[in-house]
Amino acid sequence: MSERAVSDARITARALEARAGDRPALGEFIRLTQSDVWRFIAHLAGREMADDLTQETYLRAMDALPQFRGEATARSWLLTIARRVAADHFRSQATRPPEASADSADRLTVPDASTRVELERMLASLDPVRREALVLTQVFGFSYAEAAGIAGVAVGTIRSRVARARAELVDHWSDATLIDRRGPLAG
Repeated sequence: MSERAVSDARITARALEARAGDRPALGEFIRLTQSDVWRFIAHLAGREMADDLTQETYLRAMDALPQFRGEATARSWLLTIARRVAADHFRSQATRPPEASADSADRLTVPDASTRVELERMLASLDPVRREALVLTQVFGFSYAEAAGIAGVAVGTIRSRVARARAELVDHWSDATLIDRRGPLAG
């Protein structure tokens, strides 16, 4: 059994124990999943919203825990809730007027030599559904079938989104490398 499968089995067992009222199991369930939920939310909604939306994810999960039956892994179940929390956040933001402050994309594009910052900028530039598919499969290591279950779409849709996201990232990376070699004003 792979390390991830063992981890998923342990997380799912803790969720089922927590569902039965075991408070220490609930604490362990949260400890075992919190970093994954935060990273997933950060990729979907940005780092500045990750803390609040992670907290909202766990509030919803605690309300839904009595209905959790363990048919899917608890990690998949929890990331599905996190995805819905992020989607609800975007829906609520769409109805609000924009704030005057700089948005997260502006903060990420501040010049920095770090490759990580460049990768985060490129990920942030992806279409949200493609970014979600890429993060689920390439960052979290979910299979296409698991990612499709979390996203609520067909497996073929996930495959297509990942392929398009990869192609977009390659194009962005090639463009960035060309600009670095030639200078920002070369053309």
